[in-house]
Amino acid sequence: MEDYNKIIESLGVKFVKAKNIKIQKPVTVNNLYEVENKVIWVNKGEVLLGEEKLLAKEGDFAFIPGGKVHQITYGRGSQIETITNDKFITGKSEYFNSITHDELLTEGGDSFSYISFEAKVFDSVNFFASLDIPPFIFSNDVIKSLNDKIFEELDTDEPGADRMVKVLTEYLLVELFRHIVRNKLFVEQLATNSTYFKDPRLIDIFNYINEHLGGDLSNKKLAEVANVSEDYVGQYFKMLTGINPQDYIEYQRMEEAVTLLRTSKKSIRDIGHEVGYKDTAYFCRRFKMMFGIPAGKMRRRESLMNV
Repeated sequence: MEDYNKIIESLGVKFVKAKNIKIQKPVTVNNLYEVENKVIWVNKGEVLLGEEKLLAKEGDFAFIPGGKVHQITYGRGSQIETITNDKFITGKSEYFNSITHDELLTEGGDSFSYISFEAKVFDSVNFFASLDIPPFIFSNDVIKSLNDKIFEELDTDEPGADRMVKVLTEYLLVELFRHIVRNKLFVEQLATNSTYFKDPRLIDIFNYINEHLGGDLSNKKLAEVANVSEDYVGQYFKMLTGINPQDYIEYQRMEEAVTLLRTSKKSIRDIGHEVGYKDTAYFCRRFKMMFGIPAGKMRRRESLMNV
C-alpha cells in the first residue's frame, strides 16, 4: 500500500476538457490516438474498445489511456463506418455533435460524455501509458458522481469553478486508481512497470529530459545525469521503464509539439526546432508516423468542431 501511495503522490493531474456528445453516425476508428487519458460515460448506446470489442453499454464507463493507438467504435447499428484516425479528426462533425449536459439526458439517440485529463509522474511521464494499461470497461458510482459534478462546475459562473474542476479531476484520478487496485486489475503491469518510482537516478533523468527537450539528450548526456556509464544507461533505462530512452525522448518531444500546435501560433518549423528537431522535414515525417496525421492537420482540428 505504501508503494501505491508513493505513486499517487508523484502524479501531476491536469484537467484538459469535457464534452457531451450526441453520435450522429456510428463509426469505428481503427487507429485512434489521443495524447490525454479519457473517461467516457455511455448515456445511450454502446462504445466498443479494441479488436476484442469490449462492450461499454448504457451506464458504463470506458477508460481509454492516452499515448497509445486504440480501436474504438462509437454507437451501434447494422452499418458502422470504419475509418482512420486522420479522417475522424478532420471530419468529426459528420459523426459527433457537441451538446449541453441537459440535452445529453433528454435528447434521443446514442450519446456519451467524456472527461480528458493528463496524469504524469513527476510531471514528466504519461502514467497509464508507462504502465502499459489497456482500455477497460467499468462501473463506479463515485466516478459517476464526480463526472456529474465536473460538468456542473463547468456550467456555473460561481467563483472558484476552475479550482473545483481541478480538485474534482484529481479526485477522479485517485478513484480510478483505487478501482484498479481494489478489483485487482492489471496486477502484473503494476508490479513490473512501476519500479521506476523507487529509483531517484531515473527520476533525475525524467526531470532532465522534461526540462531540456530542445537540447542534447544523447545517451552520453543522460549517463552524466544518472551518473552511470554511457554503455549502460540505455539498458538501465529500458530495464526500469520497458522502453529505450531515445524512444521515450521522441514521445515526449512529440507530446510537447502537440501542446504547442494546440496552444500557440508558432510555425511548424519553429515548433520542430523548439522540441529538438533541426530538420523540419524529418520532424514532419516522424510526427505523421507517430500520430497518423500531419502536424498541420493536428493544428487545424483545434479550429474545427471542438469535440
